[in-house]
Amino acid sequence: MEQRKLGSTGPTVSALGLGCMGMSEVYGPADRGESIATVHAALDAGITLLDTGDFYAMGHNEMLVREALKDVPREKVQISVKFGALRGPAGEFAGMDTRPAATKNFLAYSLQRLGTDHIDVYRPARLDANVPIEETIGGLADLVKAGYIRHIGLSEVGSDTIRRAHAVHPIADLQIEYSLIERGIERDILKTCRELGIAITAYGVLARGLISGHWSKDSGKTGRDYRLMTPRFQGANLDANLALAEQLRVIATEIGATPAQVAIAWVAAQGKEIVPLVGARTRNRLTEALGAAKLTLTPAHLAALAKAFPPDVASGTRYAAEQMAHLDSEKPATR
Repeated sequence: MEQRKLGSTGPTVSALGLGCMGMSEVYGPADRGESIATVHAALDAGITLLDTGDFYAMGHNEMLVREALKDVPREKVQISVKFGALRGPAGEFAGMDTRPAATKNFLAYSLQRLGTDHIDVYRPARLDANVPIEETIGGLADLVKAGYIRHIGLSEVGSDTIRRAHAVHPIADLQIEYSLIERGIERDILKTCRELGIAITAYGVLARGLISGHWSKDSGKTGRDYRLMTPRFQGANLDANLALAEQLRVIATEIGATPAQVAIAWVAAQGKEIVPLVGARTRNRLTEALGAAKLTLTPAHLAALAKAFPPDVASGTRYAAEQMAHLDSEKPATR
């Protein structure tokens, strides 16, 4: 598989990464054995970057990743971990804490759950409004010096925060949503990252399955699926977004690929500093996603996609209003 570098200072990773969150929660029931088999299949296919978070099912996801990697040489894989999100015993989210003392505590638990002595890329999951980003990054820089983390990343923050963080310690990558129907980073964030030599690890490249070609109005109703509570998957918004998915299906058929493959390939084609994260939970979905790595979109293909999917084409916001209010990445740059 093609390799891409996470920024000017980060590690070299596979051109596609595997997002592991859905193997533990959020998208309805997952099969433990199939999840582990999917991780193994990803590694066999050349994927080296695995993304998780310490709050995914309250540590379950990290322990699942540990089990999947128990016979894999540590140097063969890069592990990316998000931290800082607080959760209650019922699973509810309860804010952020990225104070250096709390960060050190979160890291200690992650190292134990993952069964490793270091994490390749460690990042706050969101901006903590109560802690200056300089303080958070300074604490992380101390952990880099101590050898517990190799690189520092960010997640869902805007250009101003990116600049402030990068001034304290080099940032390897920004993890943020990016897809054919979610192109907010093109306003200024992508330009800022390119200027500073920061990579993008793009999640939501299939808009949480909405443009995968597999979602319908009846999907997700047999189990607890977070997506059904988000605006883009509700009512008239869903109807409009599924119509967009059908446009993608038409273009994909002309290209000779699946909608998911075209959607992933489009994100990868936006720049060599961009690494799409695919959230495959089964080997079948992974096999389909891997097909994107072999797909070359021509200028004509890209033009057709640009016409069908202009910026802000999606109906509804990507998160509910209360979550959108806490996204630093939605704030316009001041310089």
